[in-house]
Amino acid sequence: MSSSAFSERIVQSLLDTDFYKLTMMQAVLHHYPNAEVEWAFRSRSGENLAPYLDDIRQQIEALADLRMTPDELAFLERIPYMQPDFIRFLGLFRFDLRYLRVEVEGGELVIHLRGPWLHVILFEVPLLATISEVRNRARYPTVSLEQAHDRLEEKFAWLRQQASAEELATFTLADFGTRRRFSFAVQQMIVAQLQQGFPGRFVGTSNVHLARTLGVRPMGTMAHEWIMAHQQLGPRLIDSQIAALDCWVREYRGALGIALTDCITMDAFLRDFDLFFAKLFDGLRHDSGDPLEWAEKAIAHYQHLGIDPMTRQLVFSDGLDFASALHIHRALAGRSNASFGIGTGLTCDIPGVEPTNMVIKMTACNGQPVAKISDSPGKTMCRDEAFVSYLRHVFDLNGRAGG
Repeated sequence: MSSSAFSERIVQSLLDTDFYKLTMMQAVLHHYPNAEVEWAFRSRSGENLAPYLDDIRQQIEALADLRMTPDELAFLERIPYMQPDFIRFLGLFRFDLRYLRVEVEGGELVIHLRGPWLHVILFEVPLLATISEVRNRARYPTVSLEQAHDRLEEKFAWLRQQASAEELATFTLADFGTRRRFSFAVQQMIVAQLQQGFPGRFVGTSNVHLARTLGVRPMGTMAHEWIMAHQQLGPRLIDSQIAALDCWVREYRGALGIALTDCITMDAFLRDFDLFFAKLFDGLRHDSGDPLEWAEKAIAHYQHLGIDPMTRQLVFSDGLDFASALHIHRALAGRSNASFGIGTGLTCDIPGVEPTNMVIKMTACNGQPVAKISDSPGKTMCRDEAFVSYLRHVFDLNGRAGG
């Protein structure tokens, strides 16, 4: 008998989120507790999600009932850089639905978040996971856990055929698949399967709930919102990336040292990522643009600074599957310390299933627009084209940074 891939209640824990949401939330509590932000939803694929509005709303209303359990708080207490005041705050935290608007406008699903950054930061991941599972339950009601399990076993077999044991010994993988997973049950099964049988090095999951319940390491540091918000948090715009990195270093004192590079393109990032930061951060994360071009820039930058690239980690996390990750791994072997975070390619890779492509991105901080100008044109997102133009001008994306 096959097992259903769906649960009546989709999000069952406040920890059913990406770890970097909690790490950023702690930094927000300590440095920007009064910052106000806005977020907007976008379906990149253009899929009509409006028919699922009622089911999505029902699941969102259930979020307000969630609270941290003593066992969950105890798990966070064992993480050395999680501070007691933040854990106490999480013990009091509840989702406040007053900050959230979900409706259909012009035939399209519209989601808008507006409120204190500290109180809306945790909405993003469970909202996306909820929309994804509600949509998949409607479109693929007969999909079973066995189908997802068998598909991953096929990929394990493919890896063993394609790569030697020596190659796989350094092929490092983490699950980054919470937000666009097929369902919670599928992600839970996939992470357990990776833990038990992945032919390479499985190092953890971004999902904090699964890290706790399955006994694996929670993975993640910062997301685009951290750097984007600093565009309106005080310093000159040209200094916003520096301010974001500097604040992170002051908060975590050497822990969580993977910096995200593509908020205002890799070139603009590297102009700010000087010897000071290159020595303080353990490595960089790729999330848009050609991964090998990005890696060559990172390696050259470290070499220019007199740092051996093999002593730094390059984390790849942009739309990967096993084949693309193995290709990158081979191309950089002996030249950098590469690792891979795979999301949808793990948790929504089932024969006959087409994953949805959607995001919820910060659009404003303290009443002013913020933007992401990634290394993939389709990933640029901002409600204010004039601000995007100004950001491009300030960072002189065709040459040396301006004032």
